[in-house]
Amino acid sequence: MSSEPLIFFLLAAFAVATAVLMVVQRNPVMSAIYLIGNFFALAALYLLLQAQLLAVLQVLVYAGAIMVLVVFVIMLLNLGDERSLVQQLNIRMLLGITLAGAFLLEMLYILTGLGVDSDTPSLSAAAPSIGTVEAMGNALFTTFVYPFEVTSLLLLAAIVGAVILGRRRTAHE
Repeated sequence: MSSEPLIFFLLAAFAVATAVLMVVQRNPVMSAIYLIGNFFALAALYLLLQAQLLAVLQVLVYAGAIMVLVVFVIMLLNLGDERSLVQQLNIRMLLGITLAGAFLLEMLYILTGLGVDSDTPSLSAAAPSIGTVEAMGNALFTTFVYPFEVTSLLLLAAIVGAVILGRRRTAHE
């Protein structure tokens, strides 16, 4: 018997736990740390799917660069006293708790096997070659070259806009 399903369920439980802790956390720095843990769990799930490049990019780009930016913005905002962030129980919070309970019941129904067919799909024979750098590069620069270039232009426009908005005004402007 393979240990892959056990590893999957452990990683999935860790990903869900860190996501929930990230959302319910009042301290923004701790919330960012839980988000980093979630990114690492997702990278490990990518490895289970034989997508090595996506796993490495998940760690480098999201857990590395994006989270440094998020923590930098949190520190720059200097939110101050956390006691002002306390909320009272209201209708939105009650609705959220109800929806979360319904979601947990649905997940329990699925995990007990009542809502799942016995035929579980398996990975195709080409799965080990799909997640490699060569296969991803080939798909990115042949099939998806137009969306890739449009994305690069959008990122360039966002960078130029951020530089223009972030520049300091002088006295004669």
